[in-house]
Amino acid sequence: MYLIKKLIVCLDQTSLDQTLLQHAAFIAKVNQTKKIYFVNVIKNLSIPKEVLQEFPNLVENMVNERQEAMESAVKQFFPDPKGVSLNYIVKEGSLSKKILKLAEEKSADMILIGRKIKLPGSGVASLRLARRASCSLLIVPEFAPVILNKLLVPSDFSEYSKDALEEGIMIASKHGGVEIICQNVFSVPSGYHFTGKSYEEFTEIMRMHAEINYKKFIRKIDTKGISITPIYTQDSNDDVAKEIVSKAKEVGANGIIIGAKGRTAATALFIGSIAERLIRSNDEIPLLVTRPKGKNAGILDYILEI
Repeated sequence: MYLIKKLIVCLDQTSLDQTLLQHAAFIAKVNQTKKIYFVNVIKNLSIPKEVLQEFPNLVENMVNERQEAMESAVKQFFPDPKGVSLNYIVKEGSLSKKILKLAEEKSADMILIGRKIKLPGSGVASLRLARRASCSLLIVPEFAPVILNKLLVPSDFSEYSKDALEEGIMIASKHGGVEIICQNVFSVPSGYHFTGKSYEEFTEIMRMHAEINYKKFIRKIDTKGISITPIYTQDSNDDVAKEIVSKAKEVGANGIIIGAKGRTAATALFIGSIAERLIRSNDEIPLLVTRPKGKNAGILDYILEI
């Protein structure tokens, strides 16, 4: 995986900005980030042309006001920004479209966006960005503190879950003092009784195979000496995302890292049903959706988004 050298931070002039700026400052410090783009997207303006003719500087003044407000807020968290270039961008239009285009243009490594809990708003933009972004996406819930000592990485031992675990290892190696918990969620197939085994017996069989697969999986990864604890969770309610969030809360994880399923132009729209459900339902723990840089849907899916 890669360090976050270019970061996009989505701000909207609400109290959520404070949380995002705290996380942006932390990310920049750990990764020695070189460029940060603070972006505020104004929804499409419907201003009658007669009003614009009477007040020709209206839009320009609005943009300048937004930019000044961003600069003032950012200064609190980046009082002496040596070694990092701070850039302020105000756009008009759809948040997801503008951020996707900017991520492509700037070859961004990560997009940082907030998840509103009590504030008005929705998580639609987060899901669209996760599906189509050309880089990783960090979704931070309202009021989430900047603490990092335990990460939960769900894994089905696939290539994209390998990406997620490697990202977690890199974060832990840069920050220090971070424990990683690698969670595999398994289920008992509905036809288990045809084997002549009891439900309990087949549960143990599934757990045993998960343990074997983890050992094969972890041998392919350079853990860099980071503590990784495997855990195995049985999904008895057909809701893997719920099991992941429940376990994250149980172990006191400060973050969840999951790999985006799409790795090529043909599959990038499909980040995986579990990742989608996590984005929709998780409203307490920062969620990092990793994608190898550039492995997005490309121009075709950007056109589809438009």
